[in-house]
Formats: sequence, structure tokens, C-alpha cells
Amino acid sequence: MIASKNELFAVLRQYNPWWDGGEVPDLPPWRRAVFPQLMEWLTEPPAPRAVQLSGARQVGKTTLLLQAIDELLRTGIRPEQILYVTFDHPLMKLIGLEGVLDLWYELQPPPEGLEYLLLDEIQNTSEWPTWLKLQTDFQKKRRIAVTGSAIPINTEGTESGVGRWYTIKLPTLSFFEYLQIKKIETPKLPTVSSLTEIFDWSQPDRIRVGETARPLVAHFHEYLLRGGFPQTAQVENIGTAQRLLREDIVDKVLKRDMTALFGVRRVLELEKTFLYLCLHDGGILDLPQLCNNLDLKKPTVNNFLALLEAAHLIYKLPPFGYGKEILRARYKIYLADAAIAGSVLLKGKALLEDRTRLGAAVETAFFKHVFSHYYQISVGFSYWRGKKDYEVDIVAEVGGKLIPFEVKYSESSVKVESLKGLRMLCDQKQISRAYVITRDMADFEVCTIPTKADSAAGTSVLKIPAPLACYWLSQLEHTNAAGADG
Repeated sequence: MIASKNELFAVLRQYNPWWDGGEVPDLPPWRRAVFPQLMEWLTEPPAPRAVQLSGARQVGKTTLLLQAIDELLRTGIRPEQILYVTFDHPLMKLIGLEGVLDLWYELQPPPEGLEYLLLDEIQNTSEWPTWLKLQTDFQKKRRIAVTGSAIPINTEGTESGVGRWYTIKLPTLSFFEYLQIKKIETPKLPTVSSLTEIFDWSQPDRIRVGETARPLVAHFHEYLLRGGFPQTAQVENIGTAQRLLREDIVDKVLKRDMTALFGVRRVLELEKTFLYLCLHDGGILDLPQLCNNLDLKKPTVNNFLALLEAAHLIYKLPPFGYGKEILRARYKIYLADAAIAGSVLLKGKALLEDRTRLGAAVETAFFKHVFSHYYQISVGFSYWRGKKDYEVDIVAEVGGKLIPFEVKYSESSVKVESLKGLRMLCDQKQISRAYVITRDMADFEVCTIPTKADSAAGTSVLKIPAPLACYWLSQLEHTNAAGADG
């Protein structure tokens, strides 16, 4: 063995200071919105399954595990019942999952009662899906939580994983979480249980709330620049934050993780592909054009896209439709965080002066918020494209009902006449309510777009400023009051 038992014991004790009367180290006062869900699966699991936290590097998965350990200890779980280890450590990776458990039992007798195993970056171990399956099937006294980042860890559909673990997706920080972490005092705004209720507000109330919320705009723009990664979000200098974010993505994920975990050798071509996506964030991907511009083959690019999606760096949004309608259609690509494109392209604060890039960043941020709001229920997401290339940015399908969202951040005031794609979709599908995400806090009202199906009633459209829409959608995640109808 490369390391002695004493060296291995020392590493394990360092990760588990509570065994010797110590405390969980370096815990921030804030908690992510998914924390109660994680605790539910560790303390009173709805089903006999392990739980996995799935998300990109640096989004706070390790912090969540340590906060869960702290909460377990506070509720009376004995220290010897809890094991934490990260397989980012080379020695822990070397001895593997069973080796770590053997070390634990050598240090102390098997604990009485439940055992809590919190295993960080489990993708660095071999045969982890099979191991987790066997644990879930035969070790009923163990509650297991694992994390994974740059790997297709979300393998619920594989034979070994079906019914064995429950996935909690951890996106980058929401706008509400960002404000909490930065300890920013926000304006006193009304709490909403659903964006739908704003349709029933009086226009004077919307005007008043919009004026009250104006201080959010500057913070929202900084959020777009700094990003939703806890470490870089707290860096004072925006240029430094963007440089650190770029290094984390390009150096650690594209160059290190992709090589170590996926065996990628054409790293420069992967990096060029990702750079292309940063330049076209939120746009419909023209695959032949990408292949032609970068001199790459289609199978190579499709493989790169799958790897970037597995690393939680991009979302792929399919076109709206069924069957033959979408067989040859193209995907929209959103980056995992609005600040990634600006950081990789070294835009700095100049992003705020580039109307096109700023609009793309806002659309990416809003998509992440609406996706996070809905993903736990049975929702399909798509974009819509009709005749003359009229588009609707995002369409959520909830229980057979379509909820369209159009982002118009590049315009100072959105005119009903400019909503041609939204009008066409609402007319075809007889949609009664829709949303337009606007820029100006004064552009906050309910209007009606006429439709052929019912020219008298038309479609009610809530124009809502982007900072408020993102704030309320993410606040709903914390209050656990999200409705299924928007």
C-alpha cells in the first residue's frame, strides 16, 4: 500500500473532527433552498433510497453535506454514527468506497443504530453505481448522501440505479440566494405565492411595487456579472470574480475533469466548442454552422455537447412539438449560469453596455430560475418557433397547460405590437395567460394581446421586470410555496 494505515487514519480523522469532540468547520450562515429536502431524505426518507446532489463544481454541494452533518449532530445523532469523506483526496480515491468503510470500522466499532454516510465527489471511485445499488438493497441501516459534478451522475435510467437513489439538482445561486449570501438589504416587497396572483393586482399596486424594487436593478446586474457560484459571488472585485470563474471552468472542468473522468484528449477542440456556445448563449444551435466554423465533425460536436451537459455546464432546450415535428429541429443552448459567458469572454462590466449580450445573459438567468421553480414537478420545457421564424423563448407545459415566457430585456418598453411570436403561439394553442420579462421597473403591467380564437378576450400578458421575476421565483423556492400554475 502506498500510504500507511496511520496516514489514512489521519486523513479520515481530519475529515471527521466531530469524532474527537470537534465541530463541523467553516460553515456559512446561509443555506441553499434545497437544504430542507436533503435533510428530509437523511432523516425521514420518503422511500428507501440514497440521495445524490447533482450540480456543477463550486455550486455548494460540499457545504450542503457539512451543513447536513451539523444539523444531524444538533438533533442528537451521535458523532460516531456519521462518516464524511471526499474522493477528491488522492488517498481516499486510492482505497475506494469499501476501503474507507473498513478504515472507519478499524478506528471505532460499528455504531449502534443508523449510519450516515456522506460521500463527496463519488464519481472519482470505480463501480460506484453498483456499490450504491447494493448498499440501498442490503444495508437498510445506512442513510447515504452523495455528490457528483463533472460526470453524468444523474443515471436514474440505468439498470443499476433505478429506484436506488433520488436526485436533487443543485443549480448555481438564484438571485434571492445571491442577495442573502451578499447580505444585501433588499427593499420591502410583498411576498407572492405564485406569479399568477400578480394578474389580479391593481395597476397602481404594480406601479408602487416597481418603484420600491428599483434598488434591485443594480444588484441584479452585478449578479449577472459575478455569477451564482458562492465563492466567486463573494469576491469584491468583479474582474477577479470573473477570472476565478473562468479558471474554474476552463482549467478545472474542461481541461482536468474532462481528461480524468471522460478520457477526453481533444481538449483544445472541446474548449473551442464551449467558447462558441458562450458566444451564442441562449441561441438556437446551428450545428452545421458550428461544425463548419470549427472544422469539426458532427459526431464529435454531439459528443462534446453531451459531455458539457453531463458536467452541468449547459442546458439543452428542445423545440416545442411532438413526433415528426421535432425530429430534425434544433436545440437552444443555455449556459448553466448567466455570468459564464461574460467571464469566459472577459467582458467585465462592458457586458452591461452591450444590449445583445446583456439580453442573452438575462434570458439565461431567467431560464435557470423558471427551470428551478418547476423541475420537481412533471413539467416539460421547450421553445417555440413558428412561421417567419417568430419565436417564444420558453414554454413550460404543466399538466397539459402551456405557460409561455418571452424575454424582452433589450427594449426599454415592450410594445404589444412586438410580441408577434407570442401572439401567434397563444392564438394557435388558445393560451389564456402569458408572461413577458421586461427591463424597466415601470414596464410592469397586465396587457391583452388579441387572438383570432377569441378576439374579444384575447390573451392576458403579465409584463414583469426581470429582477422582480427572478427574485420572486427564487424566493418561492425558499418559502416552499411554489404553485404549479406559474
